[in-house]
Amino acid sequence: MIIEPTPDTQHYPRVAIVGRPNVGKSTLCNRLTRTRRSITDPTPGVTRDPVESLWELRDVPLLLVDTGGVTTLTESLARLISDKAYAEIERADAVVLLLDVEEVSPEDHEIIRRLRPFFDKLILAVNKVDNSAREQEAWNLLELGFADLVPISAAHGLGIDDLEIAVWELLSSRGELVPREATVEETSFDPKAPMRIGILGQPNTGKSTLVNQILQEERSIVSDVAGTTRDVVEGRFRFDGIDWTILDTAGIRRKRRITEDIEYYSVTRAIGVIQDADVVFLMIDAQKGLSDQDKKIAGQVVKHGRGIVLVLNKWDLMPRISNQLEAIKDRISFVFPILAFAPIVPLSAIQGDGIDKLLRLAVRVRSQLHTRIETGILNKHLQAWLEQTPPPTKKGRRWKVRYITQVSVAPIQFVLFVNRRSDFPESYQRYILNRIRKQFGLTDVPVTIELRDSRRS
Repeated sequence: MIIEPTPDTQHYPRVAIVGRPNVGKSTLCNRLTRTRRSITDPTPGVTRDPVESLWELRDVPLLLVDTGGVTTLTESLARLISDKAYAEIERADAVVLLLDVEEVSPEDHEIIRRLRPFFDKLILAVNKVDNSAREQEAWNLLELGFADLVPISAAHGLGIDDLEIAVWELLSSRGELVPREATVEETSFDPKAPMRIGILGQPNTGKSTLVNQILQEERSIVSDVAGTTRDVVEGRFRFDGIDWTILDTAGIRRKRRITEDIEYYSVTRAIGVIQDADVVFLMIDAQKGLSDQDKKIAGQVVKHGRGIVLVLNKWDLMPRISNQLEAIKDRISFVFPILAFAPIVPLSAIQGDGIDKLLRLAVRVRSQLHTRIETGILNKHLQAWLEQTPPPTKKGRRWKVRYITQVSVAPIQFVLFVNRRSDFPESYQRYILNRIRKQFGLTDVPVTIELRDSRRS
C-alpha cells in the first residue's frame, strides 16, 4: 500500500534508510513495502529527494523514508542530497544504515562517524549477503564499532524478517509504536452462519439419546447394547437463529477391540466428523469418568484445531456432593492437561436438562475460534509480559523472545520468534500461551504456539 504523506500520517514513526550511493537503499525500501515505489538503477545518485512510503510492520503503520546517497563530494547537488539525508537522520525515529558487504568505502566511514550521536536509534544492515561466505564477511564488520548487525540481501529477500524484527524491537524500546485502536477483530465469518456439531465418545455414553432429545425425534436407535450406532447419523434443527447440523457417530473403542470391518469404517467416519465439525461434544459417562480413550479422542480434536466441549452425561444419577463438579474439573486438568482449556457441561440427555446451555456454549466456542488478534496489539502485550517475567537463562545465556504473530484462525495458531528454538523452556512457552488466553478471551479453545528461530543472536 502506498500513500502520499498527509497531516494524518505525519505522526507515524519514521524509519529512514541511509547509506552511500548504490548500496541498495531503494531496493530495500521496495522490498519492505512490497512495492516499486523507489526507482532502482545501478547508476549512483538516482534517488535525490527523500521518498516516503507507508510501511505496514506487524499491522502498525510506519513511514519508510528512502534517502539519497550520502557522499563526501563537495559538488553542490551532491552536497544538497547529503544534507537532506542527514536531516532525515535527525528527524527519524529509527535509522537503518545500509552497507555493501563487498566494499566498505571511505564514504561509509565518514557516514558512520557522523552517525555516532544517533547510535541509540541506529540499526546496521549489511546488504548483498546471499551466501555463507558473505555472511561471515558481514559479521566481520562489527569491528566498525557496532554491537549488532543484520545481514540481508534486499534483491533476494534474505534476512528481511530479521531486519523487521530489529526495527520492531528498536521502536518498541523507544516507545514509538502506534498500534491501531482495535485490540481484537473478528474474521469475516458470520456468527449466525450454519453450525456443525459432532458428537463423539465411547460406546453407550448417551450420544444418540442427546441427538434424539435435541431433534425431538427418534433419529438414532437407542439401546443398552454398546455399538448400536455405526453410521454417522445426521440431523438438522434451528436454535437461537442459527441453522444447526448435528452428527451422531459410532462410539470409538480401542483398536484391539475393533474386530469387524464394518466397525473399522465406523471409526474412520467418526474421525472424519472431527474434521467436518465446528465444535465437538465429547460425551462422557459421569459415573465412569474420563478414560484414556477419551483423551485420545480429545487429542484428535485438538490436533485438528476444533472446539471441544466435555459433556458429563447422566449427571442426574450422580450423588449430590458439594463442589463435585469443581473437583471433576480439577482432576481432568491435572490428569489430562491437554484438556485443561475445555469447558465442561453436566447434563442429563434423557431428561433434556442443560441442553440449552450446551448449545449456547458451542456458539461461544466457535466465536473464539474465529478471533484474530492484530499483530501490533499482540506484540505490545508481549513486551509487557516479557518485562513482567523475563525469559530464563541457561549457562549464562538468556533466551530472547523477538515477536509473535497469529497465523490462522480455526485452528488458532501463533508463531513465536526466538533467538534459540532448541531447548526453549516449555514452561515459558506455556506462560506466553496462558497470557494470550487470558488477555484475549481464548479460554475455551485449543491454542498452539510454534517456535521459530530468528537469525539474530
